[in-house]
Amino acid sequence: MHIRYETPDDIDAIEDLTSAAFKPMPYSEGTEAEIIRKLRASDDLTISLVAEEAGEILGHIAFSPVTIDGAHGGWFGLGPISVKPERQRQGIGRALIARGLELLKGMGASGCALIGNPDVYRSAGFSSDGQLTYHDLDTRLVQRIALRGAVPSGILRFAPAFENQ
Repeated sequence: MHIRYETPDDIDAIEDLTSAAFKPMPYSEGTEAEIIRKLRASDDLTISLVAEEAGEILGHIAFSPVTIDGAHGGWFGLGPISVKPERQRQGIGRALIARGLELLKGMGASGCALIGNPDVYRSAGFSSDGQLTYHDLDTRLVQRIALRGAVPSGILRFAPAFENQ
């Protein structure tokens, strides 16, 4: 498996993969492919990686700027992340997260935040101490990983592409 930046030729495959990966998820409203499209259109898709094997895209991950209490502070959001349904739980998502965090660190990013299941993201180094909030979600689901500097607290806000979704 090879992880690389997306190319324009990957856009349709990423959209199809994202829709297929989120379709069976009870928490999904089916807007994830549209979010990626909006991130790309607004130039907020800071990092977009694909996992490819034998010319087939098996996974995708997006990173975009976030603010905490209204300040960017070098923080980014992880998501959406998608893996082909029949290839889930094989380490593809974990590899995409690791590579994305490595690239963020290389860019000098302060950290990365996400909304997700703590049991899934704990192994990648994400955690919640309850100090980061997102709307009225249980703070256990609002996780972060610091790459440098202090760990901020406050209200997390994702790029505008995530609004009204």
